[in-house]
Amino acid sequence: MFEAKITSGEILNDIIIFEPSVNNDRRGNIFTSYQKDIYNKFLPKDLDFIHDKFSSSKQNVLRGLHGDTKTWKLISCVYGDIYEVVVDLRPKSSTYMKWESFNLNNQNNKQILVPPHFLNGYYVLSENATFHYKLAYEGEYFDVGQQTVVRWNDKGLNIDWPCTDPILQDRDK
Repeated sequence: MFEAKITSGEILNDIIIFEPSVNNDRRGNIFTSYQKDIYNKFLPKDLDFIHDKFSSSKQNVLRGLHGDTKTWKLISCVYGDIYEVVVDLRPKSSTYMKWESFNLNNQNNKQILVPPHFLNGYYVLSENATFHYKLAYEGEYFDVGQQTVVRWNDKGLNIDWPCTDPILQDRDK
């Protein structure tokens, strides 16, 4: 049986945070990371998760801020420790251009459901980290060329990143 604490963001009320119950013993731990009937309650009707991606990064790497207009992303850190940032890009929203940060790691096993029209980015705090995206969308996947990209240190957002000189991909500079 899936057990989790399910809340919304403190600043961005339209994002959902899942904190699964983790069973620990002398061997390690076990938890349920996904149960379709529970998670799909938070997606639009007739939309399912259909695509998974993993990204491995070294310490001091910053990936993002990226997003699009149709993809729902269930994100988590399955190994290591990251500083996750989510930004609301919906012009008519009361939280437009506001951001919220989270520490995601393989100890707290938190997952964040990020709706379309939100940006997502993260900074790797640990020596290495593996980031997981579970994606739901209609039609074809919006890949790199169709995504919105905002500079990681955009002065209008004023995000409080835990770094000043991260390792970046060219499109994030």
